[in-house]
Amino acid sequence: MSGLLQENTANLLLRALPSEAYALLQPSMQRVELPVKFDLLTAGAATDFVYFLERGLGSLVATNLDNKSVEVGHIGFEGMTGSHLLLKVEQTPNRAFMQVEGSGISVPTAVLLSMVEQVPAAHDLLLRYVHCCELQLAHSALANGRYNMHERLARWLLMCHDRLRDDDLHLTHEFLSLMLGVRRSGVTNEIHVLEGVGAIKATRGNIRILHRQKLEEIAGASYGIPEQEYERHVGFAIRRS
Repeated sequence: MSGLLQENTANLLLRALPSEAYALLQPSMQRVELPVKFDLLTAGAATDFVYFLERGLGSLVATNLDNKSVEVGHIGFEGMTGSHLLLKVEQTPNRAFMQVEGSGISVPTAVLLSMVEQVPAAHDLLLRYVHCCELQLAHSALANGRYNMHERLARWLLMCHDRLRDDDLHLTHEFLSLMLGVRRSGVTNEIHVLEGVGAIKATRGNIRILHRQKLEEIAGASYGIPEQEYERHVGFAIRRS
């Protein structure tokens, strides 16, 4: 993809890289379509490629030995898969896959690791991104422990809204139950709560954001700190105004 200029990519991490780091990645970049359920990261397997998303929404999922799963993070145009590689870890028990179709840029793992060895400033930037991912996970745990279900749902919808940049979020009840760690029937009840205050409109496979400010009021302090940290450490805002 020698013709893809750094300023023309929609991925914020790629745009934030030092120019010499981007130049090292560029010859190995491949733009790829990412359909729903596409595996971005396979649990327990070597990570051969990393993906810098430009459109769509990826879901990072933790699964225990009883095969129970919950979403622990989102990946959109602000991020990349395979952040464990930056910590010298070859594989992870977590899985990542596309929840909303999109596209992105793939880079071989070996090329990425070679680049961060050659350009320390790029390595520092990507480690700051890992910090932001850890904050997202920490605040998800905080929300799960201290906030009610409708507040947690509002937070997740705001995070999806930030990354999809569209008022129509093509999210299924199955995905929402994975996000919240509850049964689908519980998700339906919480959707009705948000519909009742005029924040959203739910139809089959779609959540339309009608009033973002109301969602932010409902989510309260459960939302915002990881987004602020991303802007501070990476240099781009992901929070949608």
